[in-house]
Amino acid sequence: MTTDSSPAREPVRYPAPPVGGAAAAVPVSIPLPGHEGGAAPTAFVPAPPGADRASAPPRRPAPAPPFTAALVAADCAAVLLGGLALAVLLPGRGVPSAGLLLQLTAVLVALDACAGLYRGGSPLPAPAPELPALAGRAAVVWCLAAALVAVRDPAAAGWTAPLTAYAVHLAAVCAARAEVHRRHRRALRLRPRPALVVGPAAGALKLAQALAEHPEYGLRPVAVADPDAGGGEARTPAGAALPVLATPGEVDRAVVRGGVEVALFTGAYAVPGPTAYAEPGPGTDAERRPGAYEELAALLGQHGCAEVRVGPAAGAAPMDRHLWGHPWRRIDAPAAYPGGPLKRLLDVAVAAPALLLLAPVLLACAGAVRLADGPGVLFRQERVGQDGRLFTLLKFRTLRPADETEAATRWSVAHDSRLGPVGTFLRRTSLDELPQLWNVLRGDMSLVGPRPERPYFVAEFSRLHPGYAARHRMPVGLTGLAQVHGLRGDTSIEDRCRFDNHYIDHWSLWQDVVILLRTALSLLRPAGS
Repeated sequence: MTTDSSPAREPVRYPAPPVGGAAAAVPVSIPLPGHEGGAAPTAFVPAPPGADRASAPPRRPAPAPPFTAALVAADCAAVLLGGLALAVLLPGRGVPSAGLLLQLTAVLVALDACAGLYRGGSPLPAPAPELPALAGRAAVVWCLAAALVAVRDPAAAGWTAPLTAYAVHLAAVCAARAEVHRRHRRALRLRPRPALVVGPAAGALKLAQALAEHPEYGLRPVAVADPDAGGGEARTPAGAALPVLATPGEVDRAVVRGGVEVALFTGAYAVPGPTAYAEPGPGTDAERRPGAYEELAALLGQHGCAEVRVGPAAGAAPMDRHLWGHPWRRIDAPAAYPGGPLKRLLDVAVAAPALLLLAPVLLACAGAVRLADGPGVLFRQERVGQDGRLFTLLKFRTLRPADETEAATRWSVAHDSRLGPVGTFLRRTSLDELPQLWNVLRGDMSLVGPRPERPYFVAEFSRLHPGYAARHRMPVGLTGLAQVHGLRGDTSIEDRCRFDNHYIDHWSLWQDVVILLRTALSLLRPAGS
């Protein structure tokens, strides 16, 4: 458990350059963990309220792939037609029961979903590339149907009827999916999605031109973003049809004003993935600043843009996934952890009794804070939870910050001379964290998980440390694997990030129990933060 206390503030993810005469963001030096012993990186204090600046909205949920319901309906209709064919070839035994058809439909939909046949990963959807996968899964379903029919009525055993039903099913599903994909392609052409092309300006502008000349892909480039482009008008080549953006502030405003839905990352370098970062390859791209692309990827992800690798960065993409010959591969979101309901059950089973049993301790802490430092026993602070959702974290107040700037930018107050005896004791024993049991009971947090941080520092750490944003694929926690290994307070963010992602990748219910027991033991030798 960590104890970072400061009042709530407006979340800021990326600073924008000043506009007109509005108050600008002021650069200040902030000692960030992991940069001890050298010059601290420059961060930005947000401009005063009302200043004209672009700000990233809360992360938008990814929209469901288009026409998914129509594809599922096509599979269901194909099973029904196959069942009718089975009934015709097995006279006197009637139409297959609704229960049998329901079972076959459930199996088929599950198999197709696991194979990604409802995700629509191809820029130009068509039934031909899907045919082998569809045929294989349909064969499994009708082999199952033949076995069930033989068990129920041995006299009906045989392969003629199931094979005919299989052929009818395959023809029906191919015809239905062909029509769905035709409508999908027509919708892509009529309603193209605004896109931002990210990468070296020369190559990005060529890709944007190719997309403009081929509207069948359903992408309409609105701008090019090259973090390594120089300042001023010279960075946009003469005759270029699109502006070339360089700073996060410019990209932020272009995304908001242009309604950008897709970000296309080009170039020979690999755009960082969810939990790892690939170093740039040889050649001119090796001289580029990968951190700048990491920052743009995080910013575009906050806006809910679908992120896609295009060109050499996409690697060996499937045959049908290309944009006019450029390989196309989605940057998949980090894998969700398994066992969500079990983890939630453990949280409620522990947090509810703990709140009741610790009620006297909570009252004693509240009384001590009230007597030592006056009104305002609890303070509320905005933190970033699972999938980037914001929530209000509760703690016992241990220190009153001097002003909003200090609350917004100060990393740790563990050794602050203003800490009184009560605040020092609460922090050293981690008793100031006990109100977060209510956050756990509400579902804002879990007992075990990556520790939550303020939006300001989430943006900074996501830019500085690859894989930091991937921590938010799991509910944040009261304690975690990093904390039981001593990574609390002013310790390495890179190390914490590594431990947090390792915990998520190898999550188990028993692991949560072990971490809780280790946390309880660590409280017997408190160090605080």
